[in-house]
Amino acid sequence: MNSLASSTTNRRLNQYLTNDIQSASPEQLIMKIYDFAILNCRRQEMLKTNEALQVLITSLNFENEAAKEISVGLLRLYQYCQEQMRKKRYREVEKILTDLRNTWNVALQSRG
Repeated sequence: MNSLASSTTNRRLNQYLTNDIQSASPEQLIMKIYDFAILNCRRQEMLKTNEALQVLITSLNFENEAAKEISVGLLRLYQYCQEQMRKKRYREVEKILTDLRNTWNVALQSRG
């Protein structure tokens, strides 16, 4: 593929991804972050995985009393995953993130 065709393909892909993200609900964005974290964990990309974990941490809700207990538990899990990534325990982190993603997906499916 020549550079012009490659550039056009990249622009279309970037536009598609931008539209996909902009039209996603907050719940769908969380799923995308989990997917990104899991993919980069499999690739053993510590920095990208930890960046995704940090986004998940930032998205936690500590203001709402009903959500606070769950948020504290997730915070601990995310921080544990970050620590395990630094120790290069990729499979352990991948399993935790995959389990959390699957649980999140079931919760979304049961909502409607």
